[in-house]
This record gives sequence, C-alpha cells and structure tokens, in this order.
Amino acid sequence: MPVQPIRLFGDPVLRTPAVPVTVFDKELRRLVSDLTDTMLEAPGAGLAAPQIGVGLRVFTWYVDGELGHLVNPTLDLSEEEQHGPEGCLSLPDLSFDCTRAMRVVAKGFDMHGEPVSIEGHELLARAIQHETDHLDGVLFIDRMDTPRRRAALRALREAPWAQDGAPRIKISPHAAPNPFR
Repeated sequence: MPVQPIRLFGDPVLRTPAVPVTVFDKELRRLVSDLTDTMLEAPGAGLAAPQIGVGLRVFTWYVDGELGHLVNPTLDLSEEEQHGPEGCLSLPDLSFDCTRAMRVVAKGFDMHGEPVSIEGHELLARAIQHETDHLDGVLFIDRMDTPRRRAALRALREAPWAQDGAPRIKISPHAAPNPFR
C-alpha cells in the first residue's frame, strides 16, 4: 500500500478529536495498511490516522519487533509512572521528556471488528498512550509541565521543517486583539 504524507505540527487535523470507526470494511483495512507502511517507512514506533489526515480512531505501532494496530481504543493506565524521552513523527527530529503511565491495558478492535486487548509495558505503554492521545487531538507536548512545554514550543519554532521559522497554526478568531482598547 502507498506511504502517505505525515501531517506536521500546526496542521489543524492533529488537534481535532477523531471519530469512532463504525464500519469494519475494505477501506478500514486499507487505512491500517497505509498507516503501517507509512510508520515503517518513517520510521516510527507508532502512527495514528489523524497524522495522515484521516479523522478515525485507528493507530498502528511497531515496538520491540511487535507490529500491531488498534481501532477505537480505550485505556486502563497504571498508577506507576515512567519519565523519559518521547518523539513524534508529526514533530520530526525533536524529542522531549514526558511522563506517562508505566503500564497500560488497551481494549478495542482489530481491523476485522474482532475485540482485542493489548497489555503494554514501558515503551509499548508509552506508544499506545501517545497514539491514543493523537486520536483525542492531544499532542505529547500538552502533557509537559509549563517550563518544558515552553522550551519545546521554542524548539518547534526553530525546527528546520517549520515554515519561515514557525509552524503553521490555525488561530482562533476569538484570540484576535480588540481594536477598541
């Protein structure tokens, strides 16, 4: 299947919550295949459908030689946490420390509509949480404390792939300054 372009930070699709999959058909299987091929080509540990511009609750992962996918995930997180570097294919060549649950149990469906449950520890747990966040319109930099997030946003503005030194970000019209002040 074809490798798809990966949407970069600033693209509004990355901030839009994805909708649940309701039809498990050939198109969904093609989407899973496209996600897998794109993730492996990048290469990455995971890729969510919104990262290729598709607003459906589907993601793939490739961690420690294990390749998989999950549709319509729900997560049960451990109280024990891990803190360490995390990256994202939509923020290429950048990595920042982020806190995540150490273990996760993810429930959902495979591309054929069969129920599945995945238990992940450490890196797989981090990947599953990261990709599920993408399905909710959340980026991992949103999980950082304020000083780390500011540093990450500064690095994003200076990233070589950022247009004119700043990622394209859709700005709300409500944030416009009031001309009558």
